Amino acid sequence: MTEINEVPSPFCGAGTDDLTIQVDGTSLKVIKNGCAINTPAFEQPLADTQPRVNGTITDLATAVAKAAAILQSAKQPLLGGCATDVNGMRALLALADKTGAVVDHMSFNNARSNILTLQDSGWMTTTLAEVKNRCDVLLVIGTDLESFTPRFFERYLWTDAAMFLENPVQRKIIYLGQAPSGNASSSPTGQDAQVFECTQDQLPEAVSVLRALIKGRPILAESAGGIPITDLEVIASQLKAAVYGVVTWCVTDLRFDHAELTVQTVCEIVKDINDQGSRCSGLPLVGKEGEQTANQVCGWTTGYPARVSFAKGFPEYDPFLFDSQTMINAGEVDAQVWVQAFNVNAKPLPVNIPTVVLGRSGMTFEQEPDVYIPVGTPGIDHAGHAFRMDNVVAIRLKKLRDAGLPSTAEVLTAIERAV
Repeated sequence: MTEINEVPSPFCGAGTDDLTIQVDGTSLKVIKNGCAINTPAFEQPLADTQPRVNGTITDLATAVAKAAAILQSAKQPLLGGCATDVNGMRALLALADKTGAVVDHMSFNNARSNILTLQDSGWMTTTLAEVKNRCDVLLVIGTDLESFTPRFFERYLWTDAAMFLENPVQRKIIYLGQAPSGNASSSPTGQDAQVFECTQDQLPEAVSVLRALIKGRPILAESAGGIPITDLEVIASQLKAAVYGVVTWCVTDLRFDHAELTVQTVCEIVKDINDQGSRCSGLPLVGKEGEQTANQVCGWTTGYPARVSFAKGFPEYDPFLFDSQTMINAGEVDAQVWVQAFNVNAKPLPVNIPTVVLGRSGMTFEQEPDVYIPVGTPGIDHAGHAFRMDNVVAIRLKKLRDAGLPSTAEVLTAIERAV
């Protein structure tokens, strides 16, 4: 039995790197600094370690050969999921290039609202280190921050010291839209967050009027999105008075049509405040299931986010046309490779086409895929790198145990060589 300190997590997106893990053979137990996301992800018991072809246990070489045969026979394969580490994503793109496949990350439809905003009008975003050292006012729009990243406040706001703040516990926390699910946003001195609730469908109106108030436009209505204008004025005045304000949001929680327009309005609020002489930055909440890693690797390899087609012999990007579900519904895909090294519950799209799954040990299926290869989880079964939510730091993941599982990169590279 061994204890490993300063363990980084690939699961929470926030760059948590201070866990203590007890390793007993292939069993893991988080004994320090766990959370509702990291603890169950690390402690998930090891299950199957052998590949299966048509439901029958086999060796890795046979499974790789079968996967390669499926791709060789396909006219338009799809490589989905894309939940892996840096080397895994590199290998996935190499396989896509060789087979003319479409690459689509499982979370891209959510990320699309951010990406469309970034491509259309740009944004001004910050890093987690800047939040920790500078942020004095945090506005959380439309999401429950402590549910998304349980240790965010502990790690980046209620700190003992900050480089540019005399007293970090005096930071102001404001929620617009969804109320927090717990009390993590309350300061160590007992100061609760300010909460201005509205429903999801009311949020676009509230955010738009908030921007108008920040720009000094006259508002004749008494409320917007169910929130009194006087309350929105309070938010506007606090943001404008902040030394370093930060506005954060999670596109996964913006469950309404054309959410990218609201994201764009949020990003314009940040720009407006900076135009008026104050400092403000955005912080999109992303980074789970390898999302940032996939987009980073795909970006520096192809110039595009992780929804690209190699069918024409070169990378082609379309945020709508190459949607996995759209292509499957249209009958445009004749083989599917699903890569998910983190989450056993994130399963491939149900399709009646040959399917290859490279999944975390313990994944079960209602419909057995043609090939299932259990792969190691980055940060548990092998070392690797994964990008955290602010997209500037690649976390160096550790190997904690030896379960005999190959990495995603090893399996995808073997399939590529066999094609």
